[in-house]
Amino acid sequence: MKKTICSAIALMGAMGAVCTGNAMAQSSVTIYGIVDTGVVYTTNANAAGNSVFKMPSLTGSFPSRIGFKGSEDLGGGLEAMFVLEAGFAPDTGSMGQGNRLFGRQSLVGLKSNTWGQIMLGRQVNMTYISMLKTDVMGPNIFAIGSIDGYLPNARSDNSIGYLGNFSNFTVGATYSFGRDTSATGGPAATGCAGEVAGNSKACRQVTALVGYDNKSFGVTSSYDILYGNTGAAGGLTSSDNTDQRVTLNGFVMIGDTKIGAGVVDRRTRAAGAVNTNSDLYYLGASVPLSTALVLDAQVAKLNVKSSPNDVTLMVGRLTYNLSKRTALYTSLGYQKNGGTSALAIDAGGTVGAGKNQLGVMSGIRHTF
Repeated sequence: MKKTICSAIALMGAMGAVCTGNAMAQSSVTIYGIVDTGVVYTTNANAAGNSVFKMPSLTGSFPSRIGFKGSEDLGGGLEAMFVLEAGFAPDTGSMGQGNRLFGRQSLVGLKSNTWGQIMLGRQVNMTYISMLKTDVMGPNIFAIGSIDGYLPNARSDNSIGYLGNFSNFTVGATYSFGRDTSATGGPAATGCAGEVAGNSKACRQVTALVGYDNKSFGVTSSYDILYGNTGAAGGLTSSDNTDQRVTLNGFVMIGDTKIGAGVVDRRTRAAGAVNTNSDLYYLGASVPLSTALVLDAQVAKLNVKSSPNDVTLMVGRLTYNLSKRTALYTSLGYQKNGGTSALAIDAGGTVGAGKNQLGVMSGIRHTF
């Protein structure tokens, strides 16, 4: 259950503090979170073709987290706001997002009723936001994040962000002075701290978004470019190396059924003239079968140009809501790796090079 904590107001010259009804209206803090885990089975988890049963660390139907968010009414339609959100692995209790304390979000900013909000700190960027309403599987253990691990982890350290909504139109942008300070491994940690004197491009990142949506349909496009520096992962070992993604996403409602689709065009200019160009297409639907039962399904295709390493993913998920806060779910997925591709169907998992993989997961999710 969400808890609201009234801030104590220290009175000048007083020995204690008081919390008044007026203070509660002006300032509040909310504690929230998700605990989501289960058991997963995958085939061809290594070069020998062996299968594995395990409890996953990165995600189930949603990544586990605990967060704190708050706001203060400054008057005139202006609010101060902050978000501190920590990701964790429920199987071990360890921290997520490259072992950060508040790896999902850590930001403070100002929000206006008229011009939108400005945020400073570690935050989700426009690539992440652009797909929220169109990717029906989201950060599920079997989803397009298994093909491109950056997509569900599209966050930027040391960044200034803006997001505004104007009569169903949305515009936003982020600029990072050093996009990723962690080097502990995984898609959320690529070791590019930046903020280097004399190099205005080292580990910088720019993302931008424009979109329109209403209750019936929506379309969103985003732009994202990451610059490298010495020691950065993914071959981006120079500030002249870049990793660029452009997305186009849309959804339409047919009754209570949502159909979402999109494409992610990616172009990498990495060290050693390793230049790649790929398109990731996805199409999915979310169908409420009853008030408690929801079926989600998606197909995705990665087309790596001038390469046999294409990937195809098919996934379905059935969720039964025991209450507004607790759900049981089962996911079934199949991923085909072309050429020497070795992309695992489960986020954070393993697969033998060029091997196809079947995955099944059942779990429980509780939100608070």
